[in-house]
Parts: sequence; C-alpha cells; structure tokens
Amino acid sequence: MTEKPAKGNFFEDVYAVVRLIPKGRVTSYGAIASYLGSKGSARMVGWALIASQPFTNIPAHRVVNRIGMLTGKQHFEDANAMQERLEQEGVRVTNNQVANFKELFWDPAKELL
Repeated sequence: MTEKPAKGNFFEDVYAVVRLIPKGRVTSYGAIASYLGSKGSARMVGWALIASQPFTNIPAHRVVNRIGMLTGKQHFEDANAMQERLEQEGVRVTNNQVANFKELFWDPAKELL
C-alpha cells in the first residue's frame, strides 16, 4: 500500500503519482487529477508532464487521455518516442491508441489505497 503524496506543489504531486505507474500499465490525465483532489485539472496534469520532459525519472509516456490516445506524443523528443517506450514495456499501440486500454488502465484512486 502506497500513501497519497503530501500536499505541496501540484507538479511535484503529479510527478510522484506518475513515478508509481507500473511498467506495462497506463493511466489518464484525469485519473491523476482526480486522485490529487483536482478533478477538473486534467489539462494541468498535462502541463506538468510537458514540464517534466528534461527529467528521465518521470515515465510521462504512461499517461494518455481518457480513451487511451497518445495525445502527449508531440511533447517527446520525436513523434514516435512515446509509442516506442510503451511498446518496449509490452503495451500494444494501434493508430496512436493503447490497444487494450481498459485492461491496462491503472487507476491511482484504486491502486494507491
């Protein structure tokens, strides 16, 4: 059981949750925002992940939109990097969408009780 990150800087809280997403699993911007008590802040989670790109210890490639689309891929070093990282972890991507999204979805509200 993992405890919820201490309240502090929203971006740092996002990074703490994203570091907990297991390899081969994905979550959504909205699920992270909801877990952090900011249900309407999915876009801000995206901004935090854009800002995280210089940091290699934040697996931002594991965060997709609410239907599994790789909407953040343009913010990686090249257009295919997000998909390539997911595929290296065994996640199948078809037409910029996680193929078995529902099965691979990691909900921090359920997983981090």
